Amino acid sequence: MPRADRAGFPTYWTHFGQGPRAALMIHCSLAHSGSWGGMARHLSGALSMTAFDMPGHGHSAAWDARDEYQKVTTQIAASFCDRPVDIVGHSFGATVALRLAIEQPELVRSLVLIEPVFFAVAQRDAPGMHALHEGQSTGFIAAMEKGDTLAAAREFTQIWGDGPPWDQLPTAQRQMLADQIHLIEAGSVALNDDPGGMLNKGALDGVSQPVLLIEGSRSPAIIPAIHEALASRLPNARRAVIVGARHMAPITHAAQVSDEVLRFLQTT
Repeated sequence: MPRADRAGFPTYWTHFGQGPRAALMIHCSLAHSGSWGGMARHLSGALSMTAFDMPGHGHSAAWDARDEYQKVTTQIAASFCDRPVDIVGHSFGATVALRLAIEQPELVRSLVLIEPVFFAVAQRDAPGMHALHEGQSTGFIAAMEKGDTLAAAREFTQIWGDGPPWDQLPTAQRQMLADQIHLIEAGSVALNDDPGGMLNKGALDGVSQPVLLIEGSRSPAIIPAIHEALASRLPNARRAVIVGARHMAPITHAAQVSDEVLRFLQTT
C-alpha cells in the first residue's frame, strides 16, 4: 500500500471496501491502520475506506516532534479528504476527527467518534470525574517520570487496553508498546490543554454535521462524562452504547460497533 508525504510527513495508508460512500478511518494511539480490519469487513458494502497510520505508528515515519502532535495528525487527515467524507475515529483518532470538523468543516460529511479521549471537556464540565481519572493515571505518570517505559505501557494498557493481561502478552509485543509509549505523552497536550481551541466559544457548537458518539458499557468512567459534555455542545449528536464492551470496542466488538455505524449512516 502507498507510503508518501502527506502534509509533509512520511505516511502509510491502506484502503478497505468498495462502498458508495467515502470514509476516512483514524485509529487510536498505539495501534495502526490495520486495526480497522474487523470493522471494514462489516462496512465494506457501504463505505470505501481509507485508513492511515498516525505519526510514529505502523509503517509511517517515527515521530520527530516537529509540532503539536494532534495538529500534525489533523493536517495529515485533511490531506486525504478532497470532498466531504464520513470520518470514523477511535480514542485519540476521534479527537483528530473532531478537530478536523472544527477547522475544515467542508471536508466532513459526518462524524463517528468512538470514545474520544478529550479530557479537557470533562475537566470543564465534570471536574470530579476528571480528578478520579487523574488519580487512576498516577501509576502511568510515575513510570514515565522515571523513564520506565515498560512499566508505563503496562499501566496504560491496564486502563485503556482490552486484550490479554500484560504478563500474558508476548515479549516482543510488550516491547513494541513500550517503544511507542512516548506517543501518549506527545498527544496528551492536545487532550488536556486543548491547544487547538476546540473548547473556544462557538467551536463545537459550530459542528453542524451529524455526529455519533459510541462508547462501551464497561469503559473507564471518564468516557461517558466526555460524551455527555460533547453531546451538550454538538448540535446534531446522538449516542450509542455497546453492551459489554470496553475502550477497544472497534476491535473486540467490531460487528456491534459496525451495526451502529451503519444505522447512523442510513440517516445521514
